[in-house]
Amino acid sequence: MGRWEPNARERLVRAAVDLFAEHGYDATTVTEIAERAGGLTKTTFFRYFPDKREVLFVGQEIHSRLLADAIAAAPDSATPLQAVAAALDAITATFSGDRRDFSARLKVVIDANSELRERAVFKRAALAEAMTGALNKRGVPDPAASLAAELGVRAFYIAFDAWSDPANQQTLADAARQTFDELRAAIAALD
Repeated sequence: MGRWEPNARERLVRAAVDLFAEHGYDATTVTEIAERAGGLTKTTFFRYFPDKREVLFVGQEIHSRLLADAIAAAPDSATPLQAVAAALDAITATFSGDRRDFSARLKVVIDANSELRERAVFKRAALAEAMTGALNKRGVPDPAASLAAELGVRAFYIAFDAWSDPANQQTLADAARQTFDELRAAIAALD
């Protein structure tokens, strides 16, 4: 596969996950990733990503925008939690079943490295911040907005972890909705 082949960004992501899984994050170089991606160059890699860590978090801005846009598009009558549920529906719709195996491998790579786990925490916080901001724009004050957003992010990640198990046959959308409903019930039981 030559440099002119399409989908260089996707090929770089897949090559990085493969190499990180095979050799470890620290032992893998950007040059190796570019070469594995079909003979690309280090320069090509840096056109898409600022460093090798960011190759694993490529969708963060898109996910943040999806969440915020879905909250903004929720009906005016929607409660904060209903707006967050709509956001979960929007983001989980982007995860097709064919991404399950890739997601499972990505999770293993991130879990195996403290630097990547730390970066994952920042991604999680950014997603919550995007939802909080969207809820604030709807007139939901804090702490209600931030609590609803955190609940949504928590539901997404619990569902994602369960969904990325190849033995799980549930869709990510169904898993996220179920988890969100369980968390809402758990909060109601606290009172």
